[in-house]
Amino acid sequence: MYQNLQKTKGLVENVFNQVFNKYDLMNDLMSLGAHRVWKKDLIFMMNPSIHKSLIDVGCGTGDIAKLFSEITKRKNDVLNVDPNIKMINEGKKKLKNYTNIKWKQMPAEKLNIPDNSFDYYTMSFALRNTKDLNKSISEAYRVLKKGGRFLCLEFSKIHNPNLNFIYNKYSKIIPTIGKYIVGDEKPYEYLIKSIDQFINQDELIEIMKNNHFENCSFRNLSGGIVAIHSGWKI
Repeated sequence: MYQNLQKTKGLVENVFNQVFNKYDLMNDLMSLGAHRVWKKDLIFMMNPSIHKSLIDVGCGTGDIAKLFSEITKRKNDVLNVDPNIKMINEGKKKLKNYTNIKWKQMPAEKLNIPDNSFDYYTMSFALRNTKDLNKSISEAYRVLKKGGRFLCLEFSKIHNPNLNFIYNKYSKIIPTIGKYIVGDEKPYEYLIKSIDQFINQDELIEIMKNNHFENCSFRNLSGGIVAIHSGWKI
């Protein structure tokens, strides 16, 4: 399933080339700081065991890897993957003392990783930036071990009309605020469009099931502003 907005050549890369050094601030802006709580919710939902490996795809500057490493006392191997080298370099500086974390540049749709390699696969605010949802989910299934778990935290669809009205009003001013952060409204205009055009909770469940994940479910957070999707490779 292709995403038309993300298929525009160079669009997503250019967006993150502009905001890479303001990425954490950008996430605070987009979520009013709630992304920090949501990411902790993902880790708590995962409830990782010691000595289990994680691949975090579309890792940004490594927030998930950091939380995962802290809860597992840095005894678990983590591979951070992102298509943007500037984002990776920013993350390496931020997490330079975490020796259990390694980094690779590659897209979610084509991971240069052997089959059955990881116990956990996570994506955090990254799936909607991929060009092909089906290939991204298919690759997630391929690189997970039998018994491995897929967890995706992503902006989703709000069910409460009042909350949706407030959120939409706030979203419209984000590009203007973003202009003062990076000097350009366009990256933030893209991010708002990518959220608006992204599939809903049930549609993502269907893609996961079509790519062989089992026991698929989702949990809405903050009224559906975001959702955590979970599936297992059995």
